[in-house]
Amino acid sequence: MRRVVVTGMGMVTPVGRDMESTWSALLEGKSGVGPITHFDASTFATRIAAEVKDFSLASYRPDGDRWNNHSRNTKFAIAAAQMALDDSGILGGSPALDHDRFGVYLGAGEGQQDFPRFVRLVNKATHAEAKGMKVHTSDFTRLGLHELHPLAEAEQEPGTPAAHLANLFGARGVNSNCLTACAASSQALGEAFEMIRADCADVILSGGTHSMIHPFGLTGFILLTALSTRNDEPTRASRPFDRDRDGFILGEGAGMLVLEELEHARARGARIYGEVVGYGSTADAFRITDSHEDGRGAIACLREALDVAGLTPEDIDYINAHGTSTSVNDRIETLAIKKVFGDQAYKVPISSTKSMMGHLIAAAGSVEAIVCLLTIRDGILPPTMNLDHPDSDCDLDYIPHEARRKHVDVALSNSFGFGGQNITLILRRFHD
Repeated sequence: MRRVVVTGMGMVTPVGRDMESTWSALLEGKSGVGPITHFDASTFATRIAAEVKDFSLASYRPDGDRWNNHSRNTKFAIAAAQMALDDSGILGGSPALDHDRFGVYLGAGEGQQDFPRFVRLVNKATHAEAKGMKVHTSDFTRLGLHELHPLAEAEQEPGTPAAHLANLFGARGVNSNCLTACAASSQALGEAFEMIRADCADVILSGGTHSMIHPFGLTGFILLTALSTRNDEPTRASRPFDRDRDGFILGEGAGMLVLEELEHARARGARIYGEVVGYGSTADAFRITDSHEDGRGAIACLREALDVAGLTPEDIDYINAHGTSTSVNDRIETLAIKKVFGDQAYKVPISSTKSMMGHLIAAAGSVEAIVCLLTIRDGILPPTMNLDHPDSDCDLDYIPHEARRKHVDVALSNSFGFGGQNITLILRRFHD
C-alpha cells in the first residue's frame, strides 16, 4: 500500500496570518474573538466572532491586489496554499512535478461576494420601487448595481476556490470540493489520502477555506441557537467542555497541506512533517443539527480510523477534539471517546483549539490537522482555554488553561459536522 506523507503546510487564522504565528498564539492561549467588524452586527443576538484581522493577499503574492473583488474564501485559500506549496518546495524543484498527477481536493464552504455592498445596492432598488419607479436593467448604472463584480455569482460557489488553485499552480489532476459542513476539510484530507494510496495521484494540495461571518451566516446559526451570546466577554465566550458554555463562536480562515506519496517525496529530498495513517468517515443518520444521543456515528468513525491505521487507543498520544463549545457536541464527543478508548480515555490528553480560534466551519478540520502535526514536531500540546468549571459529563483530560509538554508520536483529530457527518484523521511521526 502506498504511504502518504505531509510535506508542506500553511494557514491563515483569527490568531495568526501564517502557520508559525498561529501556533505561537495557540500555545500562549491567545484568543482571536472580538466584536464583529465586517458589518454592523449591533442588532444581532450574537455580536462577536473570530475574524482574520489586517489580511491582504498582497502580503503573500505579488499579484494579490488583482484578487480584491474575489471572496474571502478564495483569498484565504490562495494565501494558505501559497504558503504550503512554498513550504514544501515542490514547485520548480527537481525532479520536475508531473502536473497531470498533481491535484486539489478542498473542503470549502459557500462564499459571499461583498455582501454588505450588495445589500446597500438592493436597498436602493427597493426604495426606488417603493416610490413607484420601475427598475429595469437600463437602470442598473443609475442605481449603482453595476458596481457588483461580474464574478459575484461564481465566487459564491463552494468549488470556486479549488478551481482557482488549480489554475494558479497548474494542478491538472483531480480537482474536487466537498461541503460536509464542519467536517468538510477533514473529509477532503481523508479522501485525498485515499486517492494517493490508490495511485490516482502523487501529490494533492488539500485542506479547507471558509468565512461565514456575514449577515446570512450569523442569522442562520443564531436561529439554530448554536452561537454564544457572551457579547460582553468575547475572549471568554468559546469555552469547550465547560459547564457554562452557551454555544460556539464563528471563525474564518484557511488551512492547506501538501499530501505526497512517500517515494515521490523521498525522490526530491522533501522534509516530512508526518504521515497520514488513519481515516474514518461515517454518518449518524439521525438529525440534521444534532448528533445521535448515543454517539453512534462518532464511535464508528473513531473505530474505523484506528482500524485503517492499524493502531489501538493506547497508541494515541494526543486528541485535538472537535470541541465546539456547544452543549450537545462536547458531551457526545466525550462519550464517544470513552466508549472507544475505555480506561485509556482518561489517560490521553485532549484539547480544543476552537476555544481560541472559534469555529472555522469548513476550514476547521484542516487547521486542526496542522495543529496535530505541530504537536508531533514540537512536543507541546495547546490548551483548552476558558475551561474554568468542567461539565460533570465532560470529565477527561482537556489540558485546561496552559500548554503542556509531551512527546507525541501519534495524534488524532475529530471533526463532526451538521448533518451527522463524522470524520476522524490519525497522523503519525514519520519513520522509515
